[in-house]
Amino acid sequence: MYETSYHRPSSLAEAAQLAGEKGDEAKYLSGGMTLIPTMKQRLAAPEALIDLRHVGELKGISVSGRSIRIGGGMTHAEVATSDEIKSVCPGFAALAGLIGDPAVRHMGTVGGSVANFDPAADYPAALLALGGTIHTDKREIPADEFFQGLFETALEEGEIVTAVSFEAPDQCAYEKFRNPASRYAMCGVFVARRADGVKVGVTGAGASGAFRWSDGEQALSGNFAPDAVESLAVPEGDMVSDIHGSSAYRANLVKVVTKRAVKKALDH
Repeated sequence: MYETSYHRPSSLAEAAQLAGEKGDEAKYLSGGMTLIPTMKQRLAAPEALIDLRHVGELKGISVSGRSIRIGGGMTHAEVATSDEIKSVCPGFAALAGLIGDPAVRHMGTVGGSVANFDPAADYPAALLALGGTIHTDKREIPADEFFQGLFETALEEGEIVTAVSFEAPDQCAYEKFRNPASRYAMCGVFVARRADGVKVGVTGAGASGAFRWSDGEQALSGNFAPDAVESLAVPEGDMVSDIHGSSAYRANLVKVVTKRAVKKALDH
């Protein structure tokens, strides 16, 4: 066994101070959906846990016109059931409702998921497609610059994700092909259509984590219909290959799931 001290700050300033004092051996705890299982498996043994769940500055959902800002401490369930978000960007609320199971959705948080950047996480696909911004206690980072590789982000040591924000598009939808056992995305696609074009964010399939499918974006910007991506080829070398599916299988999934997401967007 090992000792771990627990700290419950009530403000971002207090959390940052604790992180500075504890140094590299401290870990922020948000929903704990990744960190706690990792600790149970002895794959992580932080000397200090800094619990962010009681920091009021990380709470709240703000919708002004089509501008949406979601506090990093908001749970997936709170996002999924938010009438404010549903009124302008129902696709994002629907995505949150597909994360994990009820227990995960009521504990896991937006900030924790974004900061962890699991290769099968759902939010990164949406934030990439929506041209979102990740806010921290130090700066603002465009989604295209924030997600950098498997479990790798632009966050610096001790930096805290305080919120995410984006402008709701004219049409959008999220579709996810789930592993039947874990329910993680083997491929999840978020499509967002605006007057100036379409963006497509993909998660679960890429070998380097979530990415934007540029060929799909170009095709759908010219013709926002499922068949628009039919003739496209997704490079197999860029896809994950594991016991759940080969790279060729996942490359095909990107097309299939994108078509379903477009159809869902058109139906709504």
